[in-house]
Amino acid sequence: MFAAPDAGAGLERDALRETSMATAIDAGKIVAVERPPRLPLARAIVRSWVGRAALLLLSSTIVGIIFALPVWGEMSWKQSMTQWWAWALIAPLIVWADRALPFSGRQFGRRAVAHIPGAVIFTALYLYVFFILRAAIDDIKWEALAPAHMLKATPMWFIWSVLIYWMIVGALQAYRYYERYLSSELRLERMEKSYSQARLNALRMQLDPHFLFNALNTISSHVERDPRLTRRMIEHLGDLLRLSLETKDKQEVPLAEELAFLDHYLEIQKIRFGDQLTIDIDVTPEVRYALVPSLFLQPLVENAIRHGISRRISGGAVMVTARAVGNNIVIQVEDDGVGLAPGWTLESSSGLGLAVTRERIAGMYPARHAFSLRRRLEGGTTVEIVLPLRFQGEEG
Repeated sequence: MFAAPDAGAGLERDALRETSMATAIDAGKIVAVERPPRLPLARAIVRSWVGRAALLLLSSTIVGIIFALPVWGEMSWKQSMTQWWAWALIAPLIVWADRALPFSGRQFGRRAVAHIPGAVIFTALYLYVFFILRAAIDDIKWEALAPAHMLKATPMWFIWSVLIYWMIVGALQAYRYYERYLSSELRLERMEKSYSQARLNALRMQLDPHFLFNALNTISSHVERDPRLTRRMIEHLGDLLRLSLETKDKQEVPLAEELAFLDHYLEIQKIRFGDQLTIDIDVTPEVRYALVPSLFLQPLVENAIRHGISRRISGGAVMVTARAVGNNIVIQVEDDGVGLAPGWTLESSSGLGLAVTRERIAGMYPARHAFSLRRRLEGGTTVEIVLPLRFQGEEG
């Protein structure tokens, strides 16, 4: 009698247990995803005070050994090592004092003048630390730290130490200039990227009213003759505008989306030309979702229809093909229309669609693209575009 409730309760407990386990697993996944990436070892060392101190000690030891090798037998190695260990202790103070100066990096002269008293103060401090370290490692007696002895011993070290001080300051300024150079390079790169993006957006915005104006002209020519066909054209135009708005912030879309946009435009043209217009689209499966510039096929097909097919009484055909060739995707738009006029060049043409499309492609793929327009042997025109074969999520 109570078996069903117990079974139901057991099922509920199992479900709750599975849900809580799933929640725990999901929570673990979230934690794993949100865990900040580990810094490289070198960067982690440089960013920590302990790491910086260790690097400073190691570098000063290496420099001390280098300077001690030529005179190893003539003077105590302890003197050379303590000399650079003392500079390792004083160098952070020099860096702090330089950063505290109220001068910008461009005011190099004022900064250099401000370091003149610093050279005297920090060199004197360095010499005192130097003699303390020598006494600490038993290179000299502690009695040598007496003021009278220090006054006699320090003059011969002072000039050499001042030169090292200015070497440290010069290296610090060179590093600051290098940092500013990298910062300016990064800023310039970002500005160039922003400019390029704004230019591509401007070119894209030129195409939107271009195809809209031409589509409205096509529709207006059928308003009185066939209102039913006109309504169908307006429906396809609405779909065109919707797809255009959906991709307005995208420079690249999968080829399948571009073909869907093209299909609505072709429906308008098929209504206009009827049986006189034949469309053949041949896209291999492996490139169907390759990334291509948004709104780039429609101007090419429109150009083929307007300047190739519409000028023939018998109409004609437009062929769109896309295939992979190595690491590239090759897209061709062909027509069997009247072909190019003698002496025609893209540079001298007043048409907007081809020129803007070529300029957009050149801006998006400056190093890996090809855009060619040529006459077909069978009659008509071929536009061929070669782009890098990339898919969503891949690096450009």
